[in-house]
Amino acid sequence: VAWPSHHHPNSNFLHKRIHLVQEDSSMESSDQTVLARFCNTDGEPIGPQLSLPFDISTEQLTTLLNQHILKNDEPMPYSFFLNEEEILETLQATLKAVQKDKLNTEEILTIVYQPQAVFRVRSITYCSSSLPGHTEAILTVNFSPDGQRLATGSGDTTIRLWDVNTETPYHELRGHRNWVLCVKWSPNNKKLASGAMDRTVKLWDPETGECLATLAGHREAITAIEWEPAHVDPHSRRLISTSKDGTARVWDTVMKQCLFTLSGHTGSITCVRWGGEGLIYTGSQDRTIKVWNANEGKLVRTLTGHGHWINTMALNTDYALRTGAFDHTGTVIEDPEEMKKKALERYIAVKGAGCEKLATGSDDFTIFLWEASTGKKPIERLTGHGKLINVVSFSPDGRLLATASFDKSAPTLPLASLRHQPYKNFFTCLDIKLWTSAGKFLATFRGHVGEVYQLCWSADSRMIVSGSKDSTMKVWDVRTRKLKEDLPGHADEVYSVDWSPDGERVGSGSKDRLLKIWRAS
Repeated sequence: VAWPSHHHPNSNFLHKRIHLVQEDSSMESSDQTVLARFCNTDGEPIGPQLSLPFDISTEQLTTLLNQHILKNDEPMPYSFFLNEEEILETLQATLKAVQKDKLNTEEILTIVYQPQAVFRVRSITYCSSSLPGHTEAILTVNFSPDGQRLATGSGDTTIRLWDVNTETPYHELRGHRNWVLCVKWSPNNKKLASGAMDRTVKLWDPETGECLATLAGHREAITAIEWEPAHVDPHSRRLISTSKDGTARVWDTVMKQCLFTLSGHTGSITCVRWGGEGLIYTGSQDRTIKVWNANEGKLVRTLTGHGHWINTMALNTDYALRTGAFDHTGTVIEDPEEMKKKALERYIAVKGAGCEKLATGSDDFTIFLWEASTGKKPIERLTGHGKLINVVSFSPDGRLLATASFDKSAPTLPLASLRHQPYKNFFTCLDIKLWTSAGKFLATFRGHVGEVYQLCWSADSRMIVSGSKDSTMKVWDVRTRKLKEDLPGHADEVYSVDWSPDGERVGSGSKDRLLKIWRAS
């Protein structure tokens, strides 16, 4: 490789030790090198075979890939994997870690590279505002797709809309007669939907605060709301609501009427996703997941396997579906066709060449991974949690999965320090687990001493924030697999957290009736 010395501080070292391998050339035999080839996430080999030094670092791999394999005009950040094990420091260290898999270093190694977000979100470190207004617990918090507004739903039956730049409320939305359980912005950023214990869904104009419609028909409380993706309909005309009555209803928000009802579940529907491939997924306490045609409302297939209630589900494309055409740059697109085009580009970038992946979490302590658009059988069953699964969440880039459960484990404290700890806390560290999107276990995050109610990812997929019954929030570093920030401040249980799509701030809602805005210092 002709490596220009001004491109990298270790370029002389790499120039001497990295050799491109041609098929008709003989390979140097050395204990210090290994044959390898780069491969993208779709399994396609990229570039020629290489003879790499065992101790090549991730920084050197990034430079090699950028300048000599992909020949990028601008350098891009990448992460690298060997046998699904991330190369965090050097290739040598990772080879040792995967030796238990009997990796044959005499064969050509496949190093899978994944592009990372070009931008970097700064970790939140302090509470910039503690905002009163609600008179009961805040049950749900949701940022708009552009990250400039925030909606909160409360047990006091109201929704409040907040300007995140001034950190002040600008509308109080009244009309529900019972707890507001869910609020959801449309992916085109122009509508807000809310669902409540009063069995109704309400549509709001977030600019004026006007109630556009009340959608009635469910016989029990509303459990979840999802909008049709922007790359399918940039006008965000349709949404779906699910209920404890066991049905889901697809609504036309312009005509203000129910288009069709999805019936078939024999228990409460607890969660729903409107996928990007023309399918709707519903999870129920009847232990099944049903897949529906989004245009006609017909049942496509029923997914079985869980032994107890389905509590939560996530798609690996969730973030792209939620934010549509909006990204971290803050660019505003008004033209519907341009919005549709941009939303489709962002969706495809995450989904890749395959189909969407669905993760479901259950009271049976397990998580299932599905390719539900094509098959009935789970592709992976994830075990390790010791109690019910209450949260599953894919990273914005779709490559990692975080899960939370009500299980407890022993804290990793030195024996000498245990005598200074209250006895009740000996075995009360609550677990968050990290997996690859293929289902390979990566790490356990321990630190909360109460149940984790919600998880949310930073827009660059590098951090996770969690809210807990223990009244704290914690930020976890995905790369180091360690606690990054401990954020006390709420006086009671933290029910809901959300990280703004622009990465600038986190909102948290609590039983203490306060909305807190958290920012980076």
